[in-house]
Amino acid sequence: MNTIEDILNRIEFLRKKMTEVAMDKGFTNIESVHISQELDLLLNLYEDVKNNPQLATNDIESKLDENKLT
Repeated sequence: MNTIEDILNRIEFLRKKMTEVAMDKGFTNIESVHISQELDLLLNLYEDVKNNPQLATNDIESKLDENKLT
């Protein structure tokens, strides 16, 4: 599994979904906000990985699990 690629794929998916939900239900709708929060976490994680290439895949996956929103 290529974790960085997975992060980027999830970011792109969430961007599209957030746009669809926000246009349909409004930007302040709880679902829009929830997606936006998850997107923020992933963008921050991606920046961490980009700035620290030595992060192990296990560390990245742990951060993803820790920050997963339900």
